[in-house]
Amino acid sequence: MEEVMTYPFYKKFAKVINAQQSRSVILCGNVYDLFFYDGRYVPLIEFLSMKTKHPNIMQVVYELNGPVRIVGEDQESLKRAYIAGKSGRDVNDLLIERADTKRPKLHLYDVLSDEFDSLIRDSQKNATLALQFLRLLTKVSRDGLRNDKGEKVNLLIIIEGADMLLPAGKDIASLNDVDRRRIAIMQDWFSDPHFCDGQDAVCLIAESRSLIHSRISRLPQVLAIEIPSPNTEERQAYIDWFGYEVDPSIAKLTAGLSIHAIRQLLAGAKYSNTPITPDLLVDKVEEYIKGQVGEDVIEFKKPTHNLKDVVGFSALKKFLHEELIPRFKAYGNHALPGAAVAGPIGSGKTYIFEAVAAELGVPVLVLKNIRSQWFGQTDVIFERLRRVLEALEKVIIFVDEADTQFGGVGAETHSTERRLTGKIQAMMSDPKLRGRVTWLLMTARINLLSPDIRRPGRVGDLIIPILDPEGEDHKAFANWVLPSGSYTEADIGRVIELTKGYSAAGFASLRSNLQAKQKLYESGNFTFARIQEVVDDHIPPAIGKTREYQKLQALLNCTRKSLLPKSALAKKSIEQVKDEWEFKIKKLESEGIR
Repeated sequence: MEEVMTYPFYKKFAKVINAQQSRSVILCGNVYDLFFYDGRYVPLIEFLSMKTKHPNIMQVVYELNGPVRIVGEDQESLKRAYIAGKSGRDVNDLLIERADTKRPKLHLYDVLSDEFDSLIRDSQKNATLALQFLRLLTKVSRDGLRNDKGEKVNLLIIIEGADMLLPAGKDIASLNDVDRRRIAIMQDWFSDPHFCDGQDAVCLIAESRSLIHSRISRLPQVLAIEIPSPNTEERQAYIDWFGYEVDPSIAKLTAGLSIHAIRQLLAGAKYSNTPITPDLLVDKVEEYIKGQVGEDVIEFKKPTHNLKDVVGFSALKKFLHEELIPRFKAYGNHALPGAAVAGPIGSGKTYIFEAVAAELGVPVLVLKNIRSQWFGQTDVIFERLRRVLEALEKVIIFVDEADTQFGGVGAETHSTERRLTGKIQAMMSDPKLRGRVTWLLMTARINLLSPDIRRPGRVGDLIIPILDPEGEDHKAFANWVLPSGSYTEADIGRVIELTKGYSAAGFASLRSNLQAKQKLYESGNFTFARIQEVVDDHIPPAIGKTREYQKLQALLNCTRKSLLPKSALAKKSIEQVKDEWEFKIKKLESEGIR
């Protein structure tokens, strides 16, 4: 078991401290979970305390709900170092002098001893005092902190809830006096050359680096190490340790859950003596992930239709079955990092690719909104999202209206927007996530999507245009809108003629109208002549030029020649056709169409 639980984050943490890369480290991410050590699962602070136990390391812990705490039995050694540092004298000399003195007033040794005890006690009530005290301890440590054997001892100070002690804010002036003072203490402390060149280390613990004020978290000498969500091996190790017999596939199905969440699941099942079913796990994972990231940020998509239910789009459906779905299911270099789906409003993009999601058989997360109105929360939400995605074995990220979700990276874009877009772009092209996280972006305005997102290696590997039905596809829609009954080819042809230029949404609206009208007539009285009157009366909204502009942008950005209309390429090269599309786009833009 011990060999299995070699946490990479701890190896990195130990390397940073031992190699003296930094004396101040932020541990962030999955910091509120349980970690295995010495046969049991413990919280992070206890794990760090046990893992770093060494004769030459003294651990000092500050938790917000308690005083400064010296782990183990080293408090007396630290008190002696404090007295020596404050008095500037050897403690043994002070003790001899104290024993010889006959004066009634307290000796300097007793004064400083009481002062040390008072600081330990009062640190529970005053966090600012606690930070000042901790900084002072690193100074006295440098002056000569030693263990019982006379060997030099270094401090490892662990501070819990750094995000509440040093909260992020737009600027230092917006914070209250107490917060400003704490930030000033920490900034001076971490920037002190004597501390940076010393042997003591400070570990700040917070869920997100972004939640700690930038004056501290962005100091070049402060390094951040992220603790990821437990992987499959770590989840399996906990399930084995817990001792409740479950299906071997449970470890994979619990992807995304913390050890705490798995413990709750297993404890509940053990108490009621009930099996843990895949459906129960899916619900638990969904509930947990929504709780972590936020229900207003993501939702799980569970489409009730598949590609067989999609009318028309015969060539597109063939492409989806033969190329896109196999590559979405693949792993490694064979997998697509993502795809963008472009086309005019009402063309059926979302409906078609919800059907694709149903065919994939993997979790599909809908990204709703990862921006927050609160300062710094957008970065935190993204970090939580990334942590969840990295824990899942395979997932599709479904983003509707992607052009509004992701901004640009230009100078005119807000800094938060630039950071968010940059992080999304980096995730899309991250080799570690290729084949595990696949992005599916829907947009009617593909030209407004950042060029950095549209490049190859991201969704630019595949940009699919969704166009209005033509030819046999138009005929399939014409048959679909008609109420059940017998119709001649001439009838179908008349419907095709009347619905020229209709979008998938236009056909759906017409079909709904026809079904409503049919209910007004007795059986058999809703003749084709009446159907024709309804179709003829149906006028699409005046958005033709906008839809034309969006269609041209979708065609221009398409990355597969086979997905373009064959009629457009019949007698011209792709370069000539693109020039024509660009000319039409500029003409529409000159008319104010965007």
